[in-house]
Amino acid sequence: MKKNIYFFVMIAFGLMTKAQSPRMMLYEEFTGETCPPCASTNPGLNTLLLSATNATRVVAIKWQVPIPSAPSNTWSLYQTNKAEIDWRYRSTASGGYGYNPAVTYAPFGKIDGQSQGVFGATGGSVDHPANLTNAIITTACSYTSAFNVTMSRSAITSTSTSADVFVTIQATAPYTTSGNLVFRNVLVERLINFSVQPGTNGEKDFNDAARKSYPTLQNGTSLPSTWTVGQVVTFSMNCVFPSYIMSKSQIEFVGFVQNETTQKVEQTTRTDIQHLGFDASAVSPYVGFVCNSSNTLAPTVAVRNDGLGTITAMTITPYIDGLAKNVTTWTGSLTTGLSTFINLNAITSATISGQHTFSYNITALNSADNNLSNNGAKTNYYSVYNYQSNPIVEGFGGSAWPYTGWSVNNANGGSATWAFQSGVEAYNMGIGNCMKYGFFKNTVIGDKDELMLPPVDLTGIGTPTMSFDVAYILRTASSSDKLEVMASKDCGTTWTSVWSASGSNLATNQSPSANEYITPAVEDWSNYIINLPGFNQANVLVKFVTTNNNGNNLFLDNVNLSSSSIPDAIAKNKQNGLGVTVFPNPNAGIANVQVGSKINQTAKLIVMNALGQLVFEKQLTLTAGTNNTMIDLGSITDGIYTISIEGTQLRSTSKLVIAK
Repeated sequence: MKKNIYFFVMIAFGLMTKAQSPRMMLYEEFTGETCPPCASTNPGLNTLLLSATNATRVVAIKWQVPIPSAPSNTWSLYQTNKAEIDWRYRSTASGGYGYNPAVTYAPFGKIDGQSQGVFGATGGSVDHPANLTNAIITTACSYTSAFNVTMSRSAITSTSTSADVFVTIQATAPYTTSGNLVFRNVLVERLINFSVQPGTNGEKDFNDAARKSYPTLQNGTSLPSTWTVGQVVTFSMNCVFPSYIMSKSQIEFVGFVQNETTQKVEQTTRTDIQHLGFDASAVSPYVGFVCNSSNTLAPTVAVRNDGLGTITAMTITPYIDGLAKNVTTWTGSLTTGLSTFINLNAITSATISGQHTFSYNITALNSADNNLSNNGAKTNYYSVYNYQSNPIVEGFGGSAWPYTGWSVNNANGGSATWAFQSGVEAYNMGIGNCMKYGFFKNTVIGDKDELMLPPVDLTGIGTPTMSFDVAYILRTASSSDKLEVMASKDCGTTWTSVWSASGSNLATNQSPSANEYITPAVEDWSNYIINLPGFNQANVLVKFVTTNNNGNNLFLDNVNLSSSSIPDAIAKNKQNGLGVTVFPNPNAGIANVQVGSKINQTAKLIVMNALGQLVFEKQLTLTAGTNNTMIDLGSITDGIYTISIEGTQLRSTSKLVIAK
């Protein structure tokens, strides 16, 4: 008898001293079948949530809300579960749950019933799923819970009409609330593939769609408002499947404890998909940048075991731009639900600088793979085969885009990204094209897209110089789209922002326009000349980066980048308004001249040859600050020239090299 008393005392003591439980994060997305930005956001969001890092710490529910409108098809995800979805996203005044902050747009994200901003998200639309990051998820999961929740279900077959769900909730810390505490159980379909879009945004593939709740979403299952350490509540429910379920093999149940006063989700769990016998799943790889003389790469890929059987062998075939490379044979022991990282044998990259694709496929398991649909994964990477020593002088005159060495990185795979714009050119000279970024139609707030320049050798004794022409107008007075120039000298491992402008500071025409900006006027174009201090290196990568806030469109032209033969000391004087900068230098006869002046004054621009003879002259009217002008020396022979600016209180000289 004493032994039994001691046994139970020790159990009670263990429960009392037990720490709070790790938190499983609930991510609720309010998305929609008629919502274009939802279609562009969801692929990237799903990749983030289903990554090897997050698959074990995040559970998702996707509510298909009628924003901006309800799908007309009666079999759409919204129409078949309309009552629950309306209640979950609407305000209390409209008969809904009344989430605070309110769900006012789509896509919209909630972390454990709270704003994403609570966990570190930033941005104008802080609750947009595009603002969700691994760091934010880590922060949310760092908060412990007062509950352990486990949930299991009976087996589901193709003939099943219902499933029994069993729930156990145990307090691992004291908990008291003045309001109601409820447990909600939501049936989701983990993956739905439509052959025809159910809405109007083109979206056919849906993850974790909410289909039905038990007993009801609105009431849930009531729980005690006060808990002591070790207190346990168990219950079960029979969940009858609605007739509109697309695939019973994709049915899962998401359960969560929610405080109705604070709206906080205290803990979340999910039943597991019934695993197949053998199922190797490829996880999205990352390659990044490849910059080495041998132009080889040896990626590390992740493989997850989604089956019941232990995987002891597999063969991985990598592909570069769709071409098969050396295979890697793996042996080991990979048990159910776990992932392993496999270092592939070295493979040869493409011999053209720019963006390429890397993919891999899994075959030859130790037993037949029961699901071949998840055996492959693909990503883009940037390869540097060589660094061009000549300056980058690009006016986008050719029509065969993409040009050698140039590439666009569209990380989220959305429809909005950098695009070649034919027939539009800086200052409307009518002889070329330009690049365009479509902020106007990009509703993915915070979306970043990159325009990569060819790799370049900027070795020199001075600071490299870059110039480019921009045309951009505001959509509203508060528009805050951003353009940034970033550079790297370590193969893209780290990047330095060398110039950036946003909102009114970026606008070259300060008059906002609610209409889409399609053709810039001559006076809309502005020339920027910037320095890249510290980047007079042999191996440099440079990129333009846009950050979207759904403003108006931006146009970019005449990108020039070169090393400098001017000592840094002189360059610093120029930054103080005492000098002249010529760019590009060398050039083919067309050059930009930047003049800094402390006062308003007239000046004369003079070009002299090596014999001291005058070959070009131009009158300038300078204002206090930075002044830009363009000169045409196309008729002058190749050689080294001296360019001078002579003004009332200014005299400055620089070297000019013409090489056609």
